[in-house]
Amino acid sequence: MGKKKYVAYVGTYTHGTSKGIQVYDVDVENGTLTERSEVEVSNASHLAVSKNGKYLYSIEDEGVAVFRRDKNGDLSRINSVDINGMRGCYLATDVDGRYLYVAGYHDGKVTVVHTHKDGRLGSVMDGVFHKGLGSVAERNFRPHVNCVRPTPDNKYLCAVDNGIDQVKIYRINKKKDKLELVDILRCPRESGPRIIRFSDDGRFAYLLFELSNEVKVYSYDGSGKNPEFELLQSITTLGKEDANDAIHNAASGISMSADGKYLFCTTAGENTVTMYAVDQETGLLTKKFSLPISGDYPKDLMIFPDNKHIAVANHGSNSITVFTVDYEKNIIMMNEKPRKIETPNCIHIWPVPDEWEDPADPLTSAEK
Repeated sequence: MGKKKYVAYVGTYTHGTSKGIQVYDVDVENGTLTERSEVEVSNASHLAVSKNGKYLYSIEDEGVAVFRRDKNGDLSRINSVDINGMRGCYLATDVDGRYLYVAGYHDGKVTVVHTHKDGRLGSVMDGVFHKGLGSVAERNFRPHVNCVRPTPDNKYLCAVDNGIDQVKIYRINKKKDKLELVDILRCPRESGPRIIRFSDDGRFAYLLFELSNEVKVYSYDGSGKNPEFELLQSITTLGKEDANDAIHNAASGISMSADGKYLFCTTAGENTVTMYAVDQETGLLTKKFSLPISGDYPKDLMIFPDNKHIAVANHGSNSITVFTVDYEKNIIMMNEKPRKIETPNCIHIWPVPDEWEDPADPLTSAEK
């Protein structure tokens, strides 16, 4: 990994002692986190970063905020904007740097915010409310957009709706700065699609289901007039597929190793992390293990840049646990005692910006 510096950011809810975003120095070689500072953001439930690494975006009660990242990874607020709706839950940037996408769980809305080249957030360009009836009574039978992510070719935006069991696919009309619905992936009733991510080559999509506790693998082809998704595989996230209390489990986080060879998922309730080997040609998954994460209700996880360690944010036990992954023995080993942090909701590890000579560089997405 050379001498490149990495920093971890943990977004938290702030109804207790947490202030917002917790910043940690990352020792990649030893797989450890060292607390550095805390930045005040009201309920920073999700974070995203520009590909050039210079700007970090955060959900906040007032809408969304953007911070400048310096050469050490420290944050300074640039500005905030209102998203004309209820508080969001997930953020993604496009690969051109024109837009910041916001998923609205509480109001079932997808919001498009203009991003300026100097890092500032601009006006809301578009807002689309999902419609339809859901299938889970405790969620009031209504739309809940849980994740937004552009396809790697930047032609479409995938909006994962946890409430109505659908992934709505929007064409990104850059001339009008609008979203145009072109397709819908209809998922099984009461499956609860939660998060979608793509392979680095853009050929495969991995969709995590919160209620059915599985990952579905799709092939993706955006070369035609409309996007094409084909279901290839469904595989459980649970350690015990026939568990009697499976209804109390909830698949919660998903992350892929930097080399694209392994996919990791967390499952709350069962409180486990599951690792799959990824077939580079077919995109299919082979489960290698499901093991306990020594915490309660994992909400998110992140793989270290060297692919040898993972960090898990445990919302229920107010902790972060870090493990070394042994790919030969298919086990994980805890590196240090759990780090205390109140109500963590997301965790990310990003390299610090390489330089700041040209702050007008286009912003692009850090993750596909």
